[in-house]
Amino acid sequence: MRVKFRSTHFLLGLCGVCAILALLTSQAAPAQEHTQIEANGAVNAATFVPAAQFPLVWTTVTSTPAPPTFSPPSPSPTALATLPPPTALARSATTEPIAADVPTVPANQPEAALVYVFPVRAGQIDYGPYHHDYPAADIFCPIGSEFVAPTGGVVDFVRREDLWTPETNRPEQRGGIAVAIIGDDGVRYYGSHLSAAAEDIEPGQRVVAGKLLGLTGKSGNARSTPPHLHFGMSHPTTPDDWQTRRGEFAPYPYLNCWRAQTADNPCTLSPAQELAP
Repeated sequence: MRVKFRSTHFLLGLCGVCAILALLTSQAAPAQEHTQIEANGAVNAATFVPAAQFPLVWTTVTSTPAPPTFSPPSPSPTALATLPPPTALARSATTEPIAADVPTVPANQPEAALVYVFPVRAGQIDYGPYHHDYPAADIFCPIGSEFVAPTGGVVDFVRREDLWTPETNRPEQRGGIAVAIIGDDGVRYYGSHLSAAAEDIEPGQRVVAGKLLGLTGKSGNARSTPPHLHFGMSHPTTPDDWQTRRGEFAPYPYLNCWRAQTADNPCTLSPAQELAP
């Protein structure tokens, strides 16, 4: 009986060992990796690592893909050719003018020709080559004749009131109502003894040749003389310089030229030559 009992115990122990070996065989297969590639490109590796003893341990290792690198493409020669030059780019950061952008006038381009007209519009006119004690011209004409700008220029002086009296006889008032302009040729043109100055002119205003400046008359110390326009030419000074503006050089040759000119034969004689030193 004792032998049989021992044999039974031996068989039961042997069966238990076999059962354990079978369990180990079904679960403890050789270590292997299960790899799954996800849609986003990440790789998950599930690695079975057998432990030295039970319980078994699973370890999961996740690898993250390296970020993509970007290298800017090199510009093509065509793209480089379309880039603006450095100087053009720098212009937006400054307000100083660029010398190349300043328009220039060709050296051989002629200046606009000066236009002259006779300073009085009237049906009857008379004047002479001489004046009494200084160079000027008295252009005799009916009262109310038009005194016009002999050339284009800027109004320099306007006196609308006749302040002269024989009792005071102040020299700066002897011209009575008067107007002066500075011509584009640099000459000052002065007309006095007017009956009225044009209402639409003021000092500093630009006028063209033939613009109405006033109407002739007998104001100032011309009250006892036939009506006329005192016409003087001089270099520009100040509006109150009556001694200079009344006349510095004789207008006679210029008046003759301006009066005789025609559309086909304009006068080219300019009093600007009188200003030469």
